[in-house]
Amino acid sequence: MTIERNIVTDFSSRMSYGAYLDLDTLLSAQHPVSRPEQHDELLFIIQHQTTELWLKVVLHELRAARAAFDADDIGVALKCIARVKHIQKTLTEQWSVLATLTPTEYAQFRDFLGNSSGFQSYQYRAIEFILGNKNAAVLRVFESDPVAYEELATLLREPTLYDAIWRHLARTGLAVPRSALERDATEAHELDPELLALVQSIYEAPEEHWSIYETFEELVDLEENFQLWRFRHLRTVLRVIGRRSGTGGSSGAGFLQRALEHTYFPELFAVRTWTGH
Repeated sequence: MTIERNIVTDFSSRMSYGAYLDLDTLLSAQHPVSRPEQHDELLFIIQHQTTELWLKVVLHELRAARAAFDADDIGVALKCIARVKHIQKTLTEQWSVLATLTPTEYAQFRDFLGNSSGFQSYQYRAIEFILGNKNAAVLRVFESDPVAYEELATLLREPTLYDAIWRHLARTGLAVPRSALERDATEAHELDPELLALVQSIYEAPEEHWSIYETFEELVDLEENFQLWRFRHLRTVLRVIGRRSGTGGSSGAGFLQRALEHTYFPELFAVRTWTGH
């Protein structure tokens, strides 16, 4: 293949692709700990590193969506959520790569991982917090990491994406109950009967509230995608280690199974029982 004559080839004083992406740092960030080094550990490391990179973008977009709702810019907020949904699909499909790891292959380096566990991903916890699944006890896991601890402590105190939506709707004139507007932001959001009544009224007359009706359905997509991601995680764990306990002290598949029962936006799912009858 001939190089086109206008292609830049001299990067002695120009920024290159590798420099822009800091590939020297990125591609040297994989440090297998197995001894002797096991072939399949590289896959395991990169799978989790790429997940963390995507989680960084997800958190970036969710923060932007929350800020957009605070500014009453629903269009920008929905664009951010749409991007998160595409990333979620990538994250979910990515489990199929790790699922190529057989129990025998994983066993060759698993014991070298010590207490390290995906449970300790502070970015995943940050996403949980901004979506509403808050638990102050989780912060204890990050006491030895001041940066992660402070980020989670800040998100624990801040309103969630869901909180920002209700405040936006209150400013548009909807009768949002005080229980939603004045709730303790450090607590996990739980189903609010008053809020459910408001959601039901919106679902019963979507043509009158189309933008928020669409927003609610986008949030349902968002949560459903998280559940699909968790389910693929669960099935991958079952495929690789079965019902054995996880590294870091978790119950492994049992812990992941229980996570499937959580909902970030309970009213948006409860309304399906009460609407359309």
